[in-house]
Amino acid sequence: MHKENNLQKVLTDRLLSPTGKGLGDVSLQPSIAATPQLGWNLLEEQVSLPVAVLSQTRIQHNLGWMKAFISTYGLKLAPHGKTTMSPALFHQQLAHGAWGITLATAPQVQAAHHFGVRRVLMANQLVGRANMAIISRLLQDPEFEFFVIVDSAANVEQLGQFFAQSGQTLNVLLELGVAGGRTGVRDPQTRDSVLDAIALYPQSLALRGIEVYEGVLKDEAAIRDFLRLAVRELMTLEAHSQLADGQVILTGAGSAWFDLVAEEWTGVTLGRPLDIILRPGCYLTHDVGIYKAAEARIHASNPVARAMQTSLLPALQLWAYVLSIPEPGLAILGLGKRDAAFDAGLPIPAMHFRPQNKVHPGSEAPIAAPADWQLTAMMDQHAFMKVSPDADLQVGDMLALDISHPCLTFDKWRQLLVVDDHYTVVDAVETFF
Repeated sequence: MHKENNLQKVLTDRLLSPTGKGLGDVSLQPSIAATPQLGWNLLEEQVSLPVAVLSQTRIQHNLGWMKAFISTYGLKLAPHGKTTMSPALFHQQLAHGAWGITLATAPQVQAAHHFGVRRVLMANQLVGRANMAIISRLLQDPEFEFFVIVDSAANVEQLGQFFAQSGQTLNVLLELGVAGGRTGVRDPQTRDSVLDAIALYPQSLALRGIEVYEGVLKDEAAIRDFLRLAVRELMTLEAHSQLADGQVILTGAGSAWFDLVAEEWTGVTLGRPLDIILRPGCYLTHDVGIYKAAEARIHASNPVARAMQTSLLPALQLWAYVLSIPEPGLAILGLGKRDAAFDAGLPIPAMHFRPQNKVHPGSEAPIAAPADWQLTAMMDQHAFMKVSPDADLQVGDMLALDISHPCLTFDKWRQLLVVDDHYTVVDAVETFF
């Protein structure tokens, strides 16, 4: 516990950057730990807009929701950290029972380790000597557990030779893939070539199990078939004594289909300890786009989710000013591609607030934005919002916008503010993309 507290202190002792965006007055360079004492309130215009904010209440709700869901199925959770790349949020996930953190690149693993994450599943191929060298250095820490996926004999041979030279053993998972998908072996011949290559390096490579990413498939029946194939492949590996002694892992599940993975894999046994690990990452902040649609499907079909009688809640919002109303029916917001994801749909106006000033009376509290207010385009720093010609909107008004695909919003912010239900800033978290 003492070591964990020290790691948390490393994060909270870092300073809020005077060169960052979406912050209040940081001229005195306060530490992150001092954020609650600054007294900033978003609605009182004590924070520079645009700003990305996290709802403290909703983050805690989502952490508890996923912990309850995973626990009901008796599985383990290694949320994908690339969603936020925020070690402060990683530690909250670990404190809520996560087995470890999933990451995608060697530098991401290095950043997580630097801030105290000691168990990582890299759901990607480790290719290139510099990337291998990063992992090799981290493996010198005896408390660090690391697992990586492989899907080609060529990569296996490169890893086997590198880690043999370093005198280390690398834990690997065989990745299964599908035609037209992303990575992963597609056929028995490729699978066997990978397994044969692993067998050539018994001192430097330890085969620990199977990994899949089912999110490349869009059909429920196809996903279930794929998940069942993964179980059969794992059983075959065990029957042929191809798995290393000790820990065995079966892992899958992005943010859209984790319920199917839980349903298909719960109850799978191997005759020895087996960790079945799900890897959704976007549950932490959720969204109002692609993952909201997935959640609706989950609640319609999954009995555990229905029994919980609550849902994941969108916890990430962007706030921006109305910069200009250059013509009737058009408002220009101070927010753009530098601030928000736009690959899965443009941000959606959610709330409208008019600050108090000497010229116009302000609002008591934010109100729901009219349904016909809609973003139609974004440039680097500007968003075009279509409104009715007689819309009650003024330059200087504030808009809260919901987003789709939180991953590509997080990576546009080095600091995000955490707010309470009254929009008072109670914390800040950093990202390390």
